[in-house]
Amino acid sequence: MTTFRTHRHQSGGSVLFAAVALAATLAGCSMEDAICRGGEYPVMTVGATGSACVPDGKPLPEGYTRYPDGKVPRHVDDTWDVYWRTHTLDDKGNTIDAPAP
Repeated sequence: MTTFRTHRHQSGGSVLFAAVALAATLAGCSMEDAICRGGEYPVMTVGATGSACVPDGKPLPEGYTRYPDGKVPRHVDDTWDVYWRTHTLDDKGNTIDAPAP
């Protein structure tokens, strides 16, 4: 006589994925790509749309400036990341349209 089992078996991979996703959600982690890693701050080129990340405590590289307060991109494709693709700062800190590529 054959006995059939009616319960389902979940793979270990799907259980692990669910556990990691739950932990990230509960910890408030974002799945978005950060502009800079921890311990770095974002900077932009003066008069162009280039950007870089500088280690905390290190000076700005020549030709770069910090983003204006409240207008700092934090994640790829967030509001400020998209905005600064078409805008930049001049050498006096004024926001201007970025030069055509």
